[in-house]
Amino acid sequence: MRKRLIQIFGFLISSLGWLFVLCTMAMDYWRITQLGGQGGSFIIKVAWYWSNLWKDCFTDSTAVTNCRDYGVLWSVLYYVQAVRGLLMCGLTLGFFAVVCCFVGMECTYIGGADKTKDKLVFSGAVFHFCGGVSNIAAYCLYINRVARTAFVANLAPGALRYDLGPPIFLGLVGCFLIFFGGVLYVVTVYRVIVPERTGMQVYGGGTYMVPNSRGRTLYTGYYGPSRMYGTYMGSGRSSSKTSKLSQTTPRKLSERDAFV
Repeated sequence: MRKRLIQIFGFLISSLGWLFVLCTMAMDYWRITQLGGQGGSFIIKVAWYWSNLWKDCFTDSTAVTNCRDYGVLWSVLYYVQAVRGLLMCGLTLGFFAVVCCFVGMECTYIGGADKTKDKLVFSGAVFHFCGGVSNIAAYCLYINRVARTAFVANLAPGALRYDLGPPIFLGLVGCFLIFFGGVLYVVTVYRVIVPERTGMQVYGGGTYMVPNSRGRTLYTGYYGPSRMYGTYMGSGRSSSKTSKLSQTTPRKLSERDAFV
């Protein structure tokens, strides 16, 4: 029950994060600046310049907006093209991540056996992390370009100092939710990465780790012959003999001995 609740919570959190990222691609005001209105007076004519991934716009104090759509792909600024590509790549990976996690969740009746469903959930978590890295790289690239212009000492004539708009912060929150949802998925299926192994005590005080095998039977000849039983030192000369323990053939335990 706890595994099922964690997976449902992770699905909701990660899906909300991808929704935030998807919304930012269509939102306005990725960067914004204003001219006029200084000194606390709003009577003076104010103009706002703002941009998103698809157009540059100008809004005056009468709320009239004039926009210039970006032209063909090769005429757009290189960093805008990079941001678009990274976000689209991240959203594509996010689609596969959501599908894999939905099919592999414990509360769904599709996906096959439990081990197969766990592998699907783990694959979806990997897609979540890769898509989240692609998204956050896009936002960081855009932030870097805006910050470089805003903090430059000698700004070129006619250039504007822009501030970051709400879509950037919404996208960063979405990336955090995606990573958090991916961590919740991994927590529920971490045994797929690190399978549980048991140990048992054997002769000589060492610990023998049971190998991961599908079929196991109880045999007294399970352990191979050891060198500590095969050699001994005689009087005046050394000789090598094989002990009777190493010569024993596998013999199946009786029911009475198996349950002792």
